[in-house]
Amino acid sequence: MAQENAAFSPGPEEQPRRRGRQRYVEKDGRCNVQQGNVRETYRYLTDLFTTLVDLQWRLSLLFFVLAYALTWLFFGAIWWLIAYGRGDLEHLEDTAWTPCVNNLNGFVAAFLFSIETETTIGYGHRVITDQCPEGIVLLLLQAILGSMVNAFMVGCMFVKISQPNKRAATLVFSSHAVVSLRDGRLCLMFRVGDLRSSHIVEASIRAKLIRSRQTLEGEFIPLHQTDLSVGFDTGDDRLFLVSPLVISHEIDAASPFWEASRRALERDDFEIVVILEGMVEATGMTCQARSSYLVDEVLWGHRFTSVLTLEDGFYEVDYASFHQTFEVPTPSCSARELAEAAARLDAHLYWSIPSRLDEKVEEEGLGEGAGEEAGADKEQNGCLPPPESESKV
Repeated sequence: MAQENAAFSPGPEEQPRRRGRQRYVEKDGRCNVQQGNVRETYRYLTDLFTTLVDLQWRLSLLFFVLAYALTWLFFGAIWWLIAYGRGDLEHLEDTAWTPCVNNLNGFVAAFLFSIETETTIGYGHRVITDQCPEGIVLLLLQAILGSMVNAFMVGCMFVKISQPNKRAATLVFSSHAVVSLRDGRLCLMFRVGDLRSSHIVEASIRAKLIRSRQTLEGEFIPLHQTDLSVGFDTGDDRLFLVSPLVISHEIDAASPFWEASRRALERDDFEIVVILEGMVEATGMTCQARSSYLVDEVLWGHRFTSVLTLEDGFYEVDYASFHQTFEVPTPSCSARELAEAAARLDAHLYWSIPSRLDEKVEEEGLGEGAGEEAGADKEQNGCLPPPESESKV
């Protein structure tokens, strides 16, 4: 009956597929987290510059246009009110009347004069006179405030344009991570590369394991973050990223995958987030590129295809093979079981060498004379013949 059940049990392809895990970090580096129920929205206004820089481009352009248009309209209305209050609009044809602003005959003219004042165009047709102290004060205020608006908005647009986010788009990660042997030890590996000829200065790499866990006290910690060592102790995490590099995490006793076999890894639920940081050589600004690997994106028993070839006087990188892997013989056991098997093998070799030497000594002793057999037996037993004085006595 058991055999019949086993015969009709669904195969790997017929079994229902496991529900896909929700990514914490997308493959393109976007963090899949949204801030909800934020009641203290005033905090965004305390850092208005960063808020404007973080806005989408269409909103940033809208604020850019509104900042100038509203200030022009505001000061244009004040110029018109000054002219209206002084009676300049009622003495347009009076040549003996000295207005606050020459040739200001309505709101449109006041608006144009406001634009000319703030942008320092100065066409020369409308000009302020020295008989208007309130206009002189307003001119000073508009000049100062206009400079502040220019500095703020132009600064926002410059920072937004020069953000290194687009530079991170040319830093690529392999589509899969692999697990295979390196120098007799299981390693988790992924590949990074830079598509530009201008390099990332002081590049460094980090890796995080995102997996929910439960403490001994029963506390559930969702999306718990654990560091994966990629060479921090040895300095291998500092990269000279001129050509694509394979980043390796050795699965040792300190690794969270120490006891994970191939089957256990396939049944597990986790996400590996990799972070590449460095300074853009052209601008000196810090750049960060991110990617992630889910369980089904970790290939056990694979290795990356080489992409570097030596041409006539230079090295060439073939990015067509950047994501390609090939299968290699890899044990399916965990790194702990592999280390224990290697330790047992080393112990067997260590103790087998003296035993073979003893067998050789025994074979040589059997070929000697009968009178020497007793002495040979004593030597094999670790005993020495007695001195001559003791034998004579």
